[in-house]
Amino acid sequence: MVEVVVTGIGLVSALGESLEDSWQGLIDGKCGIKFHQPFLEIPPLPLGLIAYSTAQLRVLRRLVVESALKDAALFPPLPDCGVVIGSSRAHQADWEILASTPSHSGVRLEDWLDILPHMNAIATAREIGGTGIVKAPMAACATGIWTLAQATMLIQSGQCQRVIAGAVEAPITPLTITGFGQMGALADTGAYPFDVNREGLVLGEGGAVFVLESKELAVGRGAKIYGEILGFGLTTDAYHVNSPEPEGKSAIAAVKQCLERSQIRASDIDYIHAHGTGTVLNDKFESLLIQRLFPQGVAVSSTKGATGHSLGASGALGVAFCLMALQQQILPPCVGLKEPEFDLDLVMVARRAEVRRMLCFSFGFGGQNALVALGSFFNYS
Repeated sequence: MVEVVVTGIGLVSALGESLEDSWQGLIDGKCGIKFHQPFLEIPPLPLGLIAYSTAQLRVLRRLVVESALKDAALFPPLPDCGVVIGSSRAHQADWEILASTPSHSGVRLEDWLDILPHMNAIATAREIGGTGIVKAPMAACATGIWTLAQATMLIQSGQCQRVIAGAVEAPITPLTITGFGQMGALADTGAYPFDVNREGLVLGEGGAVFVLESKELAVGRGAKIYGEILGFGLTTDAYHVNSPEPEGKSAIAAVKQCLERSQIRASDIDYIHAHGTGTVLNDKFESLLIQRLFPQGVAVSSTKGATGHSLGASGALGVAFCLMALQQQILPPCVGLKEPEFDLDLVMVARRAEVRRMLCFSFGFGGQNALVALGSFFNYS
């Protein structure tokens, strides 16, 4: 089996406009969530904005792609590089504006074409000169990990030796806020994953993009290596439009699938980056899953209390934070957690720990379950 490693990361979040700033803010226990009123027709609410106004998806995507390439010491053109860039909302903000624009206002064809859902990936391929495989997954909150899974499969199947993969999200729009509000899923004051007083999720902007390469290619060019992609678990509940299957059968299957494909045991896992949205149902469901499948004492945290929930990009952000944890041997805290409800080893403040293998969970609306196992590269070489 071809070994796949990560050689570059680009990340932007409500904690900072770079991987380094976001990571430092996270381990310092800072929170990027603040009260904002980006739309006059909607009252102020807690949001994870990158700046003072809502982000533009094109700008966000370009920034994280350029940062990932720079981090990996790669420069366009990269004709043989695959591209897998996903988003659960894509250019929804532009579509909402377009929908409210009079039909006689002279909207150009290229304006419409540029905001089709797959154009994040196409635009990235154009900018790097990539003439190979391009994919644009959309799998709700599981999108970020789906992109990494598809990119890894492209490398392991021999179709590519290098792929740029990740997800970006600028979900702060009137429709998204109204939709989650109608569901009763939004928090009133902030995000508090796994807390007895958790209120719901907080929407956040962000994106994370990775350079994935075969181990042979990365080592051959002397690349910096953050860690290794060990395996994935990908299943679907096929149960309900937004509620998880009550017994968690499909999510359990995804965890077992991931461990088996990674050739590791549950007892080998040192840390779990939980989906941890701060909603009543998700955190309860996820806690029961961890308690059932993993030994007591495995460290757990969610970073959404610091960044907000970036929907399709959330899994990508989680993977980036996991790779930083592997590199620096520091576990990120569950910002916003004050009084845990569940009997888990929840990381309340950043702490040093020996970590070699970890899992990152994503559970999306519609019962889309995705998780990835990551390993410290130097422990497997």
